[in-house]
Amino acid sequence: PSVQATLHRPRSALSSLATARAKSNTMAASLRLAVVVMCALVLASACQGLQVGYYKKSCPRVETIVRDAVKKAVYKNAGIGAGLIRLLFHDCFVQGCDGSVLLDPTKTNPKPEKRSPPNFPSLRGFEVIDAAKDAVEKACPGVVSCADIVAFAARDAAYFLSQYKVKINMPAGRLDGRISSSDEALNNLPPPFFNLTDLVSIFATKGLNTEDMVVLSGAHTVGIAHCSSFVSDRIAVRSDIDAGFANILRKRCPAKPVPGGNDPTVNQDSVTPNALDNQYYKNVLAKKVLFTSDAALVSSPATAKMVRDNAFKTGWWEDKFAKAFVKMAGVGIKTGKNGEIRKNCRVVNSGSPRKPHY
Repeated sequence: PSVQATLHRPRSALSSLATARAKSNTMAASLRLAVVVMCALVLASACQGLQVGYYKKSCPRVETIVRDAVKKAVYKNAGIGAGLIRLLFHDCFVQGCDGSVLLDPTKTNPKPEKRSPPNFPSLRGFEVIDAAKDAVEKACPGVVSCADIVAFAARDAAYFLSQYKVKINMPAGRLDGRISSSDEALNNLPPPFFNLTDLVSIFATKGLNTEDMVVLSGAHTVGIAHCSSFVSDRIAVRSDIDAGFANILRKRCPAKPVPGGNDPTVNQDSVTPNALDNQYYKNVLAKKVLFTSDAALVSSPATAKMVRDNAFKTGWWEDKFAKAFVKMAGVGIKTGKNGEIRKNCRVVNSGSPRKPHY
């Protein structure tokens, strides 16, 4: 109502109007509070703008295009699927899920994340991301970020390697970052010699809890590991590793493997090496795992119970893995001016704001 109309109303009418406005303000405040509470309850990624079906209108075939590229690669070499899952993990733990792990060395930044010891030369799957990005660009130029393609590809790799048991509704809407640092990768990626306290701590810095850590560690059920990542603290010295398993590893690995030199690889899961399943947890209980960080999962009663549940409850781990995977894929996403949609996943766009490399 206008000011004039309000001034000419009787006192009783003004009183009723004030009461109505007070109720309206109270309802609005309650609604705002409800929205805040809702954002606290749902995945952080949802409140940061990530949505399932994000490209439904702008690039409706993107997820099909990425899935086709992943399917072709995984059916040819299951190890590439394991690499794609690891690629997302290594991307999200450094600078957030922003595709920074894809950036190639340049004259101004000769040591990006992909050249960091935790990633080089073991990280795989870059060519699959390139192929998917090329196909997506032909269908929808300048619309889909490399960060989202990494997330979709990891999701699809998990689906195929699990024989379609791990079904993940992956939200999208990430932007690509412009900073990529070898040192940051070294400081943010958990090394294989971490104990339980170290693991819980570093996952907590990413907003992931202890159960998330235990569940996501199950990705070690696929893929390979270089001997240099476990020989020194697992079989060259006394440890809790199964004696028979250690002897098998000694036949595969030199006593002093050299990264980048004499450094063979072995399957992380010797029982079902090409399947994303819960066998990893059975291996942990049997003390037939490669890393100190794997064995550490049974060093507390709480995490040991999680390991047993994942090992023996049918479908338990697959369901929890899908949820934790989405949670991890929402870590530190870039929005607005903090990111871009790269034309080529290996280089930042020309004319991008220059930011310092650390």
